[in-house]
Amino acid sequence: MDPANLFGQSTNPLDALGHRPELPPAIEEDDDEDIDETVAERLIGLTEMFPEKIRTVFGSVFGVSFSLAKGGFTIGRSLLWILASSATIMVLPIVFESERAQQQEQQLQQQRQILLGPNAAVSGSNPGGMPGMAPPPPR
Repeated sequence: MDPANLFGQSTNPLDALGHRPELPPAIEEDDDEDIDETVAERLIGLTEMFPEKIRTVFGSVFGVSFSLAKGGFTIGRSLLWILASSATIMVLPIVFESERAQQQEQQLQQQRQILLGPNAAVSGSNPGGMPGMAPPPPR
């Protein structure tokens, strides 16, 4: 504890000079309760503090920006639809055909394995037809 406060003396230098600043009266916080305005009325009041020319320019800039954004979204959406549908139409037949070719190759290997034994399916195609025999020489 400060020894000066024990004897009733203040440690504030302004008190020593005899000057004590006056504090403003307390401001009541319920000023907002007296005002019966809607949000729309407040926004309209705020627009009146800007000159007409600034409001017109800002409105025009906002309108143009909104139109550009809306147009860009519409064009982007259309382009995305065209690209996705075109890719689907062009790519899906290729995917289906390659899948069908793989299935046929698997089926052919299974048939070889059944007919010629497990080594024939692994070694690949044997045009001679007999296991362990070389194909006939070309004429």
